[in-house]
Amino acid sequence: MHGWAGWILRVDLGSGAINKIPLNPDIAQKFIGGRGLNSLTLFNEVGPHIDPLSPENVYCFGAGPLSGTPLGLTSRVEVSTLSSYSGILGDGNAGGSLAFMMKRAGLDQIIISGQAEAPCYLLVEDGRAKLHSAEELWGLSVWETTDKLQEKHGKSSSVACIGQAGENLVRVATTMVDKYASAARGSGAVLGSKKLKAVVVKGSGRISLADADKFKELAAEDRNFFKESDFQRDIVGQYGTHIGMLMWEPGFRNYEKYWRGADVPDNLRPEAWKEFSIGRHGCHGCHVRCKDYYRIPSGSRAGESGKAMEYECIFCLGTNCGITDPVAIMEMENICDAYGMDVLALGNTVAMLKDLYSRGMVSKELSDGLDLSWENHTDQIELLHRTAMRQGLGNLVAEGMYTLAKRLGGQAMDYCYHVKGLSRGPYPSGVFSLAHATSTRGADHLRGRSWAFSQPDPDMFPILKEQGLLMENVDDDPAPAVIVGERMTTLTDCIGRCKGAVNNWISAMPLVWKKPIFEGLAELLSAATGEDYTAEKLEQAADRVYALEHAFNIRQGTTRRDDRMPQKPEIRDTEEGKADLRKHEQHLSRYYELRGYDQHGCPTPERLKELELEFVCQGLADTPARKEWDGPPMCELEDYPCGGKRC
Repeated sequence: MHGWAGWILRVDLGSGAINKIPLNPDIAQKFIGGRGLNSLTLFNEVGPHIDPLSPENVYCFGAGPLSGTPLGLTSRVEVSTLSSYSGILGDGNAGGSLAFMMKRAGLDQIIISGQAEAPCYLLVEDGRAKLHSAEELWGLSVWETTDKLQEKHGKSSSVACIGQAGENLVRVATTMVDKYASAARGSGAVLGSKKLKAVVVKGSGRISLADADKFKELAAEDRNFFKESDFQRDIVGQYGTHIGMLMWEPGFRNYEKYWRGADVPDNLRPEAWKEFSIGRHGCHGCHVRCKDYYRIPSGSRAGESGKAMEYECIFCLGTNCGITDPVAIMEMENICDAYGMDVLALGNTVAMLKDLYSRGMVSKELSDGLDLSWENHTDQIELLHRTAMRQGLGNLVAEGMYTLAKRLGGQAMDYCYHVKGLSRGPYPSGVFSLAHATSTRGADHLRGRSWAFSQPDPDMFPILKEQGLLMENVDDDPAPAVIVGERMTTLTDCIGRCKGAVNNWISAMPLVWKKPIFEGLAELLSAATGEDYTAEKLEQAADRVYALEHAFNIRQGTTRRDDRMPQKPEIRDTEEGKADLRKHEQHLSRYYELRGYDQHGCPTPERLKELELEFVCQGLADTPARKEWDGPPMCELEDYPCGGKRC
């Protein structure tokens, strides 16, 4: 095969069996790779209502057909599983060098099933794979584990692993790639439940391209555009996601309000973070280098460096938790990276808890001796340690915001601004709320929202508007624009491309600055694979993957009621709030109609046939009576593993 490596690695941890199987060319052509292959695997192999932490769950790494090629920004790996955090599709997308190394090792996908009897790690070298004991690694942090495995297997090896949080089945635990890249949505706890500490991949092969000269010519055009772009060079390359503090209106104190650029304190503005910077770095093969390499100047972690502090940490563990001290925020980023915890999911959980505490809904006894007042960063940092260890109040926080609200009961759920267990905060009806509602992994900014309106792409928006793809007043009729954004981001995750530090079209869709929407990608994929891709075929492939994911969630119990618009309790029961909710329902109905779904949100048999997904129709029909989604199954808190060495 060209473009694709042509092989899938299957690992059954229960039996220890490891097999390489050829990638079906027809499946590759229809589902492309990465997220597409992973979502297909989950639908075929993960049944309804299983416990995400049981051996029946499946965990996938997926690399795209453009990863490992000369095209830049393509070292993104898709990690997919039934989320321990939300109980629905849980996929995360991480940078580093894992996707590149998978392709060099001759693999498009790694599928992991079962549960090992003892801690182990998987070593993949040029397509050969073997399980090794991880007894000496169990209990170590992400950073320690990565260092030890790279010392043993070579510095060029890519390491995906978990820290103590994953071992303790903390539901906000993440899989960390090469120390600093996070593949979130509950994947870390799934690896912990399987007793798989790490996956190490190294390879020396090359990817065959059907038309190498054509592909390299197109890849060079793409690269040169980034080199010549003032915005990419002087803004993205210098500030990365920190620029979002002025552009993206971070939440403050559990979304009490959203900060506009003028509201952001001077010490949290993009230029202020330069005080701590000691360099820039990027994922493998990236010429943008959007990541900040920083050193903490003072406090308990003085002198410690890090490479992963993004806007999401400044917002989710910082401002949304009432913390505005940059040193404390850097400390929390490093703590989460070392333990292997998702800053976004954990931050939203802590913000909700602190909100409840400020309202007198969390007792002093329950607070475990911690002062959860908004500005107290010292006790918040202590809470992060206890969460990774599942100790005291941390054992509750480790459950994630939705399950935490369920366990607390009373009015706690009123302040849990979630969609299918994930949160991006409450918004009025329009493009944000609709995109959050229809995201196939719960409320999310990377499933299309950021590409459906003008802010991130002032240069591209007029072009896309002229093509009829986006509109000026998108909130009036958001469904068409949301679907365009969803198609685009689905394809990005399938090919292995980065969506960019500032979530823009230029990064996520190669050559979009030159050719109408998907035509540049069609040329690249055709040159890489030898398949006859067109913009229309790519649009259908994106819709195929999205419908498949939606069906997967339906089988886990989601319904139209879960494509919800969270509202603050003081707004929800007012006439204005009720009217806005009705408007959201109208937007949702229009979205379903355009998607070819029925008014319950289920893809119709006719639409599934058009997308060549007849097996999905049968799979839904064969599903026993579905329980309504209510988050992941709850365990007794005392049954979780706990403790370990503090980071």
